[in-house]
Amino acid sequence: MAGSGASPHSPDSPLARAEHFVWLTARVLEQRRFAYHFLGGDADAVEAALAAYQGDDGGYGHALEPDLRGPVSQPLHTAHALRVLDSVGRLGGQRVERICRYLTEVSTRDGALPALHPSQRGYPAAPFVPVVDDPPSALLATGPVVGLLHRNRVWHAWLFRATDFCWAAVDALEGSHPYEVEAAVAFLDGAPDRSRAEAAADRLGRLVRGQGLAVLDPARIAEYPVAEGYAPGEHHFPHDYAREPRSLARRWFTDEEMGRSLDHLAAEQCADGGWPIRWRAWAPGTELECRPMVTIEALRTLRAHGRAIG
Repeated sequence: MAGSGASPHSPDSPLARAEHFVWLTARVLEQRRFAYHFLGGDADAVEAALAAYQGDDGGYGHALEPDLRGPVSQPLHTAHALRVLDSVGRLGGQRVERICRYLTEVSTRDGALPALHPSQRGYPAAPFVPVVDDPPSALLATGPVVGLLHRNRVWHAWLFRATDFCWAAVDALEGSHPYEVEAAVAFLDGAPDRSRAEAAADRLGRLVRGQGLAVLDPARIAEYPVAEGYAPGEHHFPHDYAREPRSLARRWFTDEEMGRSLDHLAAEQCADGGWPIRWRAWAPGTELECRPMVTIEALRTLRAHGRAIG
């Protein structure tokens, strides 16, 4: 079990260096997630840590997603919680029923999710996530939630209109930005209509390549644009879209392009053992809290694509 002695991994391996970084800097949730994914830890421990972020309304808050501070539940926090539950095989049962009730309560008029619910007003939030009184539905918030629920065979009345919204939003994409594309991929990877999802993903892949939304050659990164409003250097790479080989986004890139992307990801590990964040660090604590999360996902992505990490 994690924490019972010296790491079983080579002390110079990416995994052992990341483990030191996680024990040194991470929140309890990320410590337990690391232990689950890489040290034989228990899913119950992850779920117990995650429960501390859940509110009485069934949603999640308390800066689970570090760029939103304060106790109130938010769709982005709740989407993060669903990703954690999915990763440990616990996305089902009564816990999901409670979450879906929350999603129903905070939905917009067309049945989907806003990026930020107005209840955030009065609490700190990243300046790139503005609070408005009547927020529109956002694929960024809705797509990952709907995709994960479908992938786990969850059925709830909330899903019907939210799924229709996601299809319409994906079909309407003509110009986009990387995080919205990632949300679209998350939806398409879980959508029940697989033939429609494959066709939509094929069109989306052409959009990504045509608009330069993925750095296909890290050695020529300066030639690729950064999306409007993003931080300097906030590029996206093939592995950001296709975090595992079974993703529909993997078809967008050649083996050579994916190999270069994974090489770049591996090389980003810092001297302290963690991976950096590429988006804007707007407050002292957010980078510290986000880096262990990014580190866990980097290791999971490398391992999913067959790269040695231990």
